[in-house]
Amino acid sequence: MAIDLRDPDESYVSFWRERHMCTLTTIRPDGTPHVVAVGVTFDPEGGPKGIARVITNKHSRKVANVLAAGPEGARVAVCQVDAGRWATLEGRAVIRTEPEAVADAVARYADRYGRTPTPNPDRVVIEITLTRAMGRA
Repeated sequence: MAIDLRDPDESYVSFWRERHMCTLTTIRPDGTPHVVAVGVTFDPEGGPKGIARVITNKHSRKVANVLAAGPEGARVAVCQVDAGRWATLEGRAVIRTEPEAVADAVARYADRYGRTPTPNPDRVVIEITLTRAMGRA
């Protein structure tokens, strides 16, 4: 079921505020999918269609996959499921390393997941400019 990212209904936005583990799918340089469990935050107000963020270690496979896509960024998807409810966000991901971007993403993660991650000097943000949303919330 398609969701209008310019005007997502409140139940969809609310579902992305609940505490759920998610998956991030990136594409390896050989074209195969890499799917990993992550925490995701969704900012429907960020940019023209919203922003999703994943905090992670700069040495992770998911970061390498995004960087391998080049400066335009990588096509990715994040998804969460809870019984019959599900939501997927798709978009183009880039890696953000600026301290203020990392701090903002950590604060958003802490708000959604109810805990502040331990400090990590190698932490970066996978920032996804959204292009499509689907789901049933």
